[in-house]
Amino acid sequence: MKFLVDQQVEDIELPENLKLNTFLQEFHSDCPHPECNFGFYGFAFGQSPFPVPKMIQDALIKNADKGAYAAVPGIPELRNAISKYNKHYFELDVDPQRIYVGPGTKELIFNLLEILHGTVILPTPAWLGYLPQIRFLKKNYHMLPTRANKKISPSDLRKLALRLHDRQKILILNNPNNPTGLLYDKLELEEIADVCREQSIAVISDEIYAQTTYDFSKFVSMGKIYPEGTFVTNGLSKSHAAGGYRLGYVIFPQHAVDLKTQFKKILATEYTAVSTPIQHAAVPGFEISNEMEEYFEITRNIHKIMGEYTYNALSEIEEVKVTKPEATFYLLADFNSFATELQTAKITTSQRLSESLIVHPYHTAIVGGDSLVLERTDYSARIAFVDYNGAKVYENYQNQKPKTYSDRIEFAKNNAPKIVAGIKMISKFFDLLKKDTANKITQKKDSLSIPG
Repeated sequence: MKFLVDQQVEDIELPENLKLNTFLQEFHSDCPHPECNFGFYGFAFGQSPFPVPKMIQDALIKNADKGAYAAVPGIPELRNAISKYNKHYFELDVDPQRIYVGPGTKELIFNLLEILHGTVILPTPAWLGYLPQIRFLKKNYHMLPTRANKKISPSDLRKLALRLHDRQKILILNNPNNPTGLLYDKLELEEIADVCREQSIAVISDEIYAQTTYDFSKFVSMGKIYPEGTFVTNGLSKSHAAGGYRLGYVIFPQHAVDLKTQFKKILATEYTAVSTPIQHAAVPGFEISNEMEEYFEITRNIHKIMGEYTYNALSEIEEVKVTKPEATFYLLADFNSFATELQTAKITTSQRLSESLIVHPYHTAIVGGDSLVLERTDYSARIAFVDYNGAKVYENYQNQKPKTYSDRIEFAKNNAPKIVAGIKMISKFFDLLKKDTANKITQKKDSLSIPG
C-alpha cells in the first residue's frame, strides 16, 4: 500500500540545523584525507558544552521511579521553584499558577503560536527554528529586518504594525539574541513595549539565554517591562547545559485566565505532560543555591572569554564586520564585503558559502544567512563558539581564573584550540579567495591586451 502524506507536511523542509548535521556527517565519512580525521571546526551548533549540574543529575537518578503522569501544567514543586527563581534572578513576581511547563521552549513557542490569533512579526536575522513553526501553522507573518545595529527599531515596528489590520499582532522577541549575541537594555525594551501597547502587539519573549548574559546585572526581562502583554519562555537547555532534558517553561501575562484554560487544553491534547522524572530533576536546578550560582557565574564567564576571543580574531580579518556578543555563545559575522569575490568564484548564496567552507582543506562549519531568515544572497553567518571540552575547561577555570586581558586570550588559546584553528581557516579561505580573484582579473586583462 502506498501511503499519502498530508500536503502541509510535504511543504515543510527539514530544519536547517538538522539538514546541516546530516551534511556534515556524510562529508566526514567521505573525506579521503587522513589528516582531517578530526572532523571539522564546529561553529554551527548552538549547544552548551558544559556538564549538566551534578544536583540535577543526582535528582534524576533519585526520581527515576516516578512513573505516574504529572499534572498538565507541571508538578507543583517545579512551578514553585521556577516562580522563586524568576523573582530572585529576574525580579519577576510570578504566581506559580501563571507558569506552564513543557518539553522545551521550542514546543511551548509552537503551542503559543497555535492559540494566539494574529499576524506574526519576526525580526531578522532570527533563530532558525521560528520560521518553520510559523509556516507549519500557516500563520500570516511579516519579516522585520533590523538595521545596522541588528536590533528592532521601534519606529520600524510601528510602521509595520500600522500596515497590519489584525486586531492583535504577535512579536517574537529573542533577548539575549541568537544569532547576534546582542542584548536589549531597559530603555530599548521600554520603547518597544510602548509600540506594543499602542498597536495591540502580544510579545513572545524567548529569554532562553538570559543566564548567559556576561554582565548579568544588565539583563532585563520583557516580562517586567510589559507584564500585561508578554509571554516569557525559558528553560534548562542553555543556562543548565541540559538541552537533552527537553524542559522549558512559559510565564503567562497578568490576568490571562481564559487563555491559560485554552493552553492547558492544547498541552493535554498534544503531549499530556512533561516526563515526571525530568520535572523532579529540574527542581534543584531552579532552586536558589550557592552551587547553582557558582555554575552560572563560571559558565557565563567562560562564554564571555570565548566570545571575546572569537570577536577579536574575526575582526582582524580585513573588512569583516562582527557583532560583539554581550550574552549567549554566538555572534554574527558579516562577510558581504567579499560579495564580488564570492560571486566570481560562483559562490552565489550563503548556503554555497557554508558548503565551500566545510570542504577540504577548511573543514569549518558555520550557519549561513539563509538559515537565519536573511536573503539567500546575504553572506552573513552565525558563529557559535562552543567547540571545546566543557567539563575540562570548567575545571581549568576553577583551578586558575584568568584575571587580565592577556590571561583571557591565553585561556582561550589553551582551552579551545579548535576555535583558534577554525578562525584561522576562515581567514585563510577569504585570503585565498581574494588572491584567486585578483589573479583572474590579471589574466583577463592580459588576454585583452594587444601586443605593441
